[in-house]
Amino acid sequence: MGQLKNRGIGLKDKLESGKTYYEIRLESIGGLGANLCGKMLGELGVKYLDVNSSNFSSYGSEKTGTPVKGFIRYCKKEKELREHSPVVEPDLLVVFHQALLKDVSIWKGCGEETAVIIALEPGQEQPEITGCNYDACYGLEAQKIAMETHSRINVVMLGAVLKIMGIENLSVGEQICKDTLGKKYPDALKANLEGMKRGYEEVRRLEKKAEQKQKDNQFQGKELHKANATEHKSLKQSDWGYANAPLGGVNPNFGSTVVADLSPSRQGYIPLFIQERCINCGLCYSACPDMVFQFAKGEYKGREMMVNQGLDYYHCKGCLRCVDVCPVNALVRGVEAEHPKKEYFMPNQELLRMPEYYEEAGPDGYITSESYLTEKRMEGGEV
Repeated sequence: MGQLKNRGIGLKDKLESGKTYYEIRLESIGGLGANLCGKMLGELGVKYLDVNSSNFSSYGSEKTGTPVKGFIRYCKKEKELREHSPVVEPDLLVVFHQALLKDVSIWKGCGEETAVIIALEPGQEQPEITGCNYDACYGLEAQKIAMETHSRINVVMLGAVLKIMGIENLSVGEQICKDTLGKKYPDALKANLEGMKRGYEEVRRLEKKAEQKQKDNQFQGKELHKANATEHKSLKQSDWGYANAPLGGVNPNFGSTVVADLSPSRQGYIPLFIQERCINCGLCYSACPDMVFQFAKGEYKGREMMVNQGLDYYHCKGCLRCVDVCPVNALVRGVEAEHPKKEYFMPNQELLRMPEYYEEAGPDGYITSESYLTEKRMEGGEV
């Protein structure tokens, strides 16, 4: 480990410094395997690191794209681990998907002693991070590594976590993969071990650019101003709880996925709209579960009628039901990575909350990768 170990951010360094627990929080979305990654990290401590450990996850429907959090704690072997609450102030924060960076609540509890690992997009050198405080930030192209090794993002991130934890011998990581994955999916073990090894070797330190530091300073200044204001106090949605949540069973979180953005749910494909073929029959509108298609009064073949104006890709999860029902092939399937500038993109003007951003290209198609085909050949499961 060398340089990383000397910084005192690793598991051994933290516990030897007198800290009661070394705590990790995983921030992810359904489908990336964060739950399994947390389980392996928890078992790793007890079996091979000679410490006490615990882990559990927090998630809702478990469908692809919905928020998932994993919590892992370590303490010295002679201490009984009796803490079972979520990790509030992590020593290590692990972010599995870029869409999560848009939600400032994921940085809650991070401080000057927190190390951060971020899964970067292929070819990305530096993510845009706003409104957070941390000690050191590390990144790796987890998705690219997973596709090249025919493994999964969770084992790639596991390798990166072991590196930043200060684990100098990767054999303990290999052993926990064999214990967890080797017996159930032996055909995929070699690929997963390679993915974990590359995650361990390729995670790198990210240095903040000057403009990023300026943005952070501006953000912290605004937050300090808000904290000092004594009038017009209001709680953020993330601060609502049992004592102050809205009455009447109101769900205070808009939408059901990460920052109400369904694009992370897409598995590589999107519907492409060919307007000149459209007969405005409305079957796509009826089949769509997410109010994607935007119809407005217009003229078609000399008659006044409701005309299809386009799609709200911000809320399209890529189920392609519209492609199945279209009788004239005005909607066809396309690979999202080939269409970063989406034609006929039309945000839904009637939504309660308009999006503050739009992710031009969603996650590159895992469904088109050899990794997905390998999983299908083994009839699915946690790989």
